[in-house]
Amino acid sequence: MKKLTVGVWLLAQAMLMSCSQISTDTAAVTAANEADAAAQGLSLKIELADNQQQNRGQSRSVLTITNNGPEALPAKGWKLYFNGGALKSADSTVATVAHFNGDLHYLAPGPAFKELAPGASATVEVQGRAVRNVSNFPVGFYIVYDAEPGKGIPVSLEIEPGEHFEEATQQFAAKVYEANAAIQDLPATALTKVFPTPDSFQEKGAPFMLDTKVTLVADADFKREAEHLAAVLATATGQKPAIQSNATGKAIFLRKKLGMGAEEYSLSVNPERIEITASAPAGAFYGIQSLKTLLPATAFANKAATVEVAGVEVKDAPRFGYRGFMMDMARNFQPKAEVLKVLDVMALYKMNKLHFHFSEDEGWRLEIRPLPELTAVGGTRAHTTDGSSIVPSYGSGPHADNKAGTGFYSREDFIEILKYARDRHIEVIPEIESPGHARAAIKAMDARYTKLMDEGKKEEAERYLLRDLNDKSVYRSVQGWNDNIMDVSLPSTYTFLETVVDEIRSMYKEAEAPLHTIHFGGDEVPSGVWEKSPSVQRLISQNTEVKNTDDLWYYYFGKVNQLLKERGLYLSGWEEIGLRKVVENGKVNWVPNQQFANENFHVNVWKNDPGSGAEDLAYRMANAGYKVILTGVTHFYLDLAYNPSYTEPGLYWGGYVDIDKPFYFIPYDYLRNLKEDSKGNPLDRSIIKSKEPLTEKGKANIVGIEAPLWSETNLTTEAFEYKLLPKLLGVAERAWSKDPDWAKEKTPAKSEKLYSQAWSEFTNVVGKRELPRLDYYAGGYGYRIPTAGAKVVDGKVAANVQFPGFTIRYTTDGSEPTKSSPAYAEPIAATGAVNLRVFNAAGRGGQTITIQNQSTM
Repeated sequence: MKKLTVGVWLLAQAMLMSCSQISTDTAAVTAANEADAAAQGLSLKIELADNQQQNRGQSRSVLTITNNGPEALPAKGWKLYFNGGALKSADSTVATVAHFNGDLHYLAPGPAFKELAPGASATVEVQGRAVRNVSNFPVGFYIVYDAEPGKGIPVSLEIEPGEHFEEATQQFAAKVYEANAAIQDLPATALTKVFPTPDSFQEKGAPFMLDTKVTLVADADFKREAEHLAAVLATATGQKPAIQSNATGKAIFLRKKLGMGAEEYSLSVNPERIEITASAPAGAFYGIQSLKTLLPATAFANKAATVEVAGVEVKDAPRFGYRGFMMDMARNFQPKAEVLKVLDVMALYKMNKLHFHFSEDEGWRLEIRPLPELTAVGGTRAHTTDGSSIVPSYGSGPHADNKAGTGFYSREDFIEILKYARDRHIEVIPEIESPGHARAAIKAMDARYTKLMDEGKKEEAERYLLRDLNDKSVYRSVQGWNDNIMDVSLPSTYTFLETVVDEIRSMYKEAEAPLHTIHFGGDEVPSGVWEKSPSVQRLISQNTEVKNTDDLWYYYFGKVNQLLKERGLYLSGWEEIGLRKVVENGKVNWVPNQQFANENFHVNVWKNDPGSGAEDLAYRMANAGYKVILTGVTHFYLDLAYNPSYTEPGLYWGGYVDIDKPFYFIPYDYLRNLKEDSKGNPLDRSIIKSKEPLTEKGKANIVGIEAPLWSETNLTTEAFEYKLLPKLLGVAERAWSKDPDWAKEKTPAKSEKLYSQAWSEFTNVVGKRELPRLDYYAGGYGYRIPTAGAKVVDGKVAANVQFPGFTIRYTTDGSEPTKSSPAYAEPIAATGAVNLRVFNAAGRGGQTITIQNQSTM
């Protein structure tokens, strides 16, 4: 899958309260914590004092502890817990910082720490790696007193980054300005009005005028699709048309025609009729989605007497049969309503696979009736000492009522989600993370074991155990856990998996939803695991095919594969399920495992970051026979920050991802467009010189594209949607549409010219048609509004924007620009600080950027 490489600082960060313009919901989410913090009177402030300490890429910060309460803070007998941070105290006599587990750490007073009287403050110097963006600071602070070890009290936090990023901000704004300068503002008549870009599009003739008198005619096989279209028309005109089998006069037709592909359709619009033709319901549905994107954005906001639909002829089919998005609701939870919104936007843009990442170290989010502890314990994050929950992570805080840390989907919720997806031709692929990333499940089954042992039911207690209770193995996962790996030698592990799989299958059956595969994770199992498990040693002594702990990998996925095959399913997983560890010249390498190459394993290949040695891994696995879903971190990890700016939230271990990254991805030749390293700098091309290209055989094994959105830094739905959109539009375009001309052109100069033209067209479509639609569609989405590009040119502040159709507004008096501030029309002559902020058509603003103009006119 994923995630942070060993040693990268701050494994999980939340969006900071100080960046209010990024998330409008943060104050509401933290209100309870703030009230609790105020009641106990402790507050914290972190000030970044040095971001390049001793020129070694380290930071030095000053943590100020202020006692605002009526009682003294004692000199000892307490701990301050927090998430994130490879922090250490500069002076261990004042305080020590220790790792608890996962991303949870704590600071404890040292022998030199003095009692803190009411109204007094104390400072502690802490060190860590250099800060790169707002997500790099510790979050989720709470205090625990030794006298009450099971009670955590939230503590408020203020971040003061100082002036360390001002120069970099000016430089970055200038870089954005130069990139935006290549984007042309195109007239509406030059834009393709169906999105994603169809195979064939012609705008011709007079429009169709949609009104309340229009009849909807559908063949019997397309009844469900007709109901969907009728609901759309009711939104636009206020009248839901009756669905008929024939009609006279103006009408919209859904017609079945044999011989077309399962997702293929044609769409014809003229003044008298709109006709969508397809062979299968999915094709008819995608024709309806294209019709939706023909409608003006206002059709989803206000009912109108008539709505104009441009006259067009469209013939279309997808490039890939797998067009996926992975939603991580395990690390930080998202409510059912947000899942449904995700399905709505996926359907609109013809994406058809929702990878449902419901289980992780930090949360199990799906009710499994025979095992209620999975959600009662594994779905709850809180500071407890009795095993009734799992520990706080990613800033979720000490209380179980935190909506980011605690929550799950009931059986009824999930069935509703499945039906909603089914009706939108989206297959939901559930992921049971295993054998790693399984701490929530392991701890839930531990709680079950303890309860049943207390009742004297030893056999039942051991039935679903996921670890050997006598295992003394020592390991540490990439995310910092030392107890998150299932023991794959235990028969009870497979009993657990069978129970979960069969319960999931029953939900799909009840929902009448398709289930072809279950994703079993399979990534990031650390070294050291299983080595001192008595159960493992027994298996090795009894099974001739398992000679060491490395062989357990193939043993496990062989058994899981068989479990699924017996149920008519195939196995999906992260790339590691299809890899074998080999040692060559003393060096460990991972190569495609021929044992499973012809077993129809579908693998999400995520590792392609430059310098990893795995840049070509997706092609190597496809060439070896694995069904590959291109999921490369460099282009598709939507949780990564948009850019290197300090104010941009998100991780960056795999680089930075804006909407352009998925847009310029070339599926069958992506090595060609690996352009940046993990810091956003131009890539040294020698790194990928000798990498393995995709063969014709391998090309047939590339089944599609998927974009994951991991949730470490998403405490709110706003934070989630901010990262999801507009990046998802680039993913949808590349997954559906054929290779553009620039991708096929071999001459670099010609290709670059064609790309520049295509990029302008795409940004105009996004800025003028699709984002305005998403202001209203499905209740509206909180997509990211781009930050203005800006630089001083000839003594004036010049500015531009990524998406034509958006407006830049500015102030010169130090105030925050609002939707009423002057609109930027030409370079600004004012000296000093010029604040610039981009607004969409609905009047919502993005982040403000300040440009210092020191020029003298």
